[in-house]
Amino acid sequence: MSHYLTDYETMLHQRGFRVTHQRRMILDAVCEGDGHTTFDAIYARVQARCPTVSQATVYRALHFFVKMHLVVSADINGEQVYEIATSRHHHHLICRGCGWVGNLDDAHLRDLSAHLLREHGFRADVDHLVITGLCPECQATTE
Repeated sequence: MSHYLTDYETMLHQRGFRVTHQRRMILDAVCEGDGHTTFDAIYARVQARCPTVSQATVYRALHFFVKMHLVVSADINGEQVYEIATSRHHHHLICRGCGWVGNLDDAHLRDLSAHLLREHGFRADVDHLVITGLCPECQATTE
């Protein structure tokens, strides 16, 4: 997965935000995680390039990127992970027994999203959900 496929700098400029060297470096560090990457991994990549960047700066930048829909975050097995946002949303199935992580295509949640809007007037944020439960193996051991 690469953020180089989308011109995030232009997107931020059009929204009235600056693209600093630090923001660019942090976005690169998220991208280098090639999918779900933890704060610690992102921070380590940033520190390898520029040891003067603080944890607070990385936290603020990640929060900003999530708010701008450039990065998505999710709690997977008790750990916050980040990845570059794409136009194709996806979701995760997490087994609370063994920690297995599976992907769920966005098509499965479009109907739910449409129902919530139509029936309740509620526009749900369903761009990156985590659904917990039990995988088939863990279900078999708990029965």
